[in-house]
Amino acid sequence: MTVRQCEMRSATEESVAFGRAARELELKPREFELAVQLGAVRTVASGPGRRRRVSRAEIERHRSADGFPEGLRSRLWVVGTAEGAELMGISPARFGRLARGGCFAPVRFYVNRYRAVVWHYLAADLVDFADRNPELLTGRTPSLLRTALEEREDRRGRSWRARRIDQLLAQTDDPWERAAVTASVLTPEDLAAGVPDENERAYVTGLRPALVPARSDATAAHEMIESVILAEAPDEIEWHRHCLTAALARARAVRPAPARDVRPGPMPSPALPLKSTEALAGTEAVTEPVRPRGLWDWLRRRP
Repeated sequence: MTVRQCEMRSATEESVAFGRAARELELKPREFELAVQLGAVRTVASGPGRRRRVSRAEIERHRSADGFPEGLRSRLWVVGTAEGAELMGISPARFGRLARGGCFAPVRFYVNRYRAVVWHYLAADLVDFADRNPELLTGRTPSLLRTALEEREDRRGRSWRARRIDQLLAQTDDPWERAAVTASVLTPEDLAAGVPDENERAYVTGLRPALVPARSDATAAHEMIESVILAEAPDEIEWHRHCLTAALARARAVRPAPARDVRPGPMPSPALPLKSTEALAGTEAVTEPVRPRGLWDWLRRRP
């Protein structure tokens, strides 16, 4: 057995798969999925294929913390518009204006049976925003925000994409994988313009992560999901292409893209999973965990 194989075996023995980690951390699957995305539960790459796992040390770090498991679950408390507005002490209408204006970023979304996008937010984010910006919770909407909303600029999708990219970049140090993360919100046409070399483009496309995980219970909501996943505004597209150009330069300096047989043909969306595009997360309503009363009461007691 080589030294590398010994190291991989040791890492595997000192870590556990996601399912077991979720059980030991007393988290529901959706809570654990969110915890990994947010970096609240750190993961390591180990074993064949460098699959992500959770180290024993990470599990013990959480289990030995004061207030476990309620403290961890409080950090993962997710709310919709109605509960978020109640949490902040404002009307749902004002909450919607602040959210559309990009004042706080959604943490996830789903497409309901009417093919409408339903956004969810971290309760902790809303608490922080309310605490830092009390002037936005009452009175008239600031002129800049009011102008943006009058122009019907909804920044929730952009805010979610930026947040999701940051989450995925935090999970890898590989320069080509980081370039693929940056490319994951670009359409095939924008990706082709940003990566003209077919070999490099095929490599980046193969490495691109799924911004939403695949599920078997999804419905045919491909277009609605893609409208959230892919950048649309010219300035946002230009920014991501600029970031991609810089990421590619760093990747090429480390190693070239491996040669492969590149065959011409339509390229799938770089932002969707390589599995069926109809097997996407978030196309069914989900049952949220019972809200942590401590966080709720803490906000309600604020002056």
